[in-house]
Amino acid sequence: MGRAEDFDLHRPLLFSIAYRMLGSVAEAEDVVQEAYLRWQRASEAEVRSPKAYLSAVVTRLCIDYLRSARVKREEYVGPWLPEPLLSEPTPDVADTVALDESLSMAFLVLLESLTPTERAVFLLREVFDYDYPEISRLVGKSEANCRQIARRARESVAARRPRFEHSPEQQERLMQQFVRACTTGDMPALLELLADDVTLWSDGGGKARAALNPIHGSDKVARFFLGVLRKAPPKLAVQHATINGQPGIISYVAGNPLNVLTLDIAEGCIKAVRIVANPEKLRAVPPLRREEDLG
Repeated sequence: MGRAEDFDLHRPLLFSIAYRMLGSVAEAEDVVQEAYLRWQRASEAEVRSPKAYLSAVVTRLCIDYLRSARVKREEYVGPWLPEPLLSEPTPDVADTVALDESLSMAFLVLLESLTPTERAVFLLREVFDYDYPEISRLVGKSEANCRQIARRARESVAARRPRFEHSPEQQERLMQQFVRACTTGDMPALLELLADDVTLWSDGGGKARAALNPIHGSDKVARFFLGVLRKAPPKLAVQHATINGQPGIISYVAGNPLNVLTLDIAEGCIKAVRIVANPEKLRAVPPLRREEDLG
């Protein structure tokens, strides 16, 4: 097998690591491309295992990137949300449910509270099932240190980790009811779907209209949606999609993506709503294929 073919074999895994580390499709693809260039230049003596070598390159590139990007995140206008991922190549991991949770908007935002090294160690251990000797080599720290980092990160994540409903039928039913309630302006029906303590985050990044602060409570969230839809463009269309492993909706105007919405569903109701409207984060969203008019 040649160098290029060997790299392609591991590309899905590398993208999976990079996207979860960075929360950006474009940045993850850049990191994977840089890893490919380094892979092409690497000598045979440097590469004992292609998977280990490439995983180490991607992990360290992501750590370096996150350290340089932290100031940008702190200066971000309004809430920061990850770039939506509509589909992902199947990585070298079997637990689909765990992967869906580790892709969720809520989970990726939660990872922002970890340091870059904590994030890398946590993901490699908890999501991708690397053992500690491997993780030690990938991040350049002792095995004992990696165990401590993993424990600290695991405790931090467990304290705030969201729980989701895993019934596709219930997710689809609630999604349809949510769209129907919004589009018909049915306030009582919308309130029935929303948890009392529901929170809405809206990411416009200063480049699109969005709420600059989270909106809390079912009444305020319902009024937000009904108010937005009253001012919606005349040819607004929507398409249901699975986004970051969650039920979601893509809104379009003239066939171009306007925003992407995801719902966190648990205990039979909507616990959280996240809307990405920043156009820079919608570049990987494909144009509308089949219109479903909201009107």
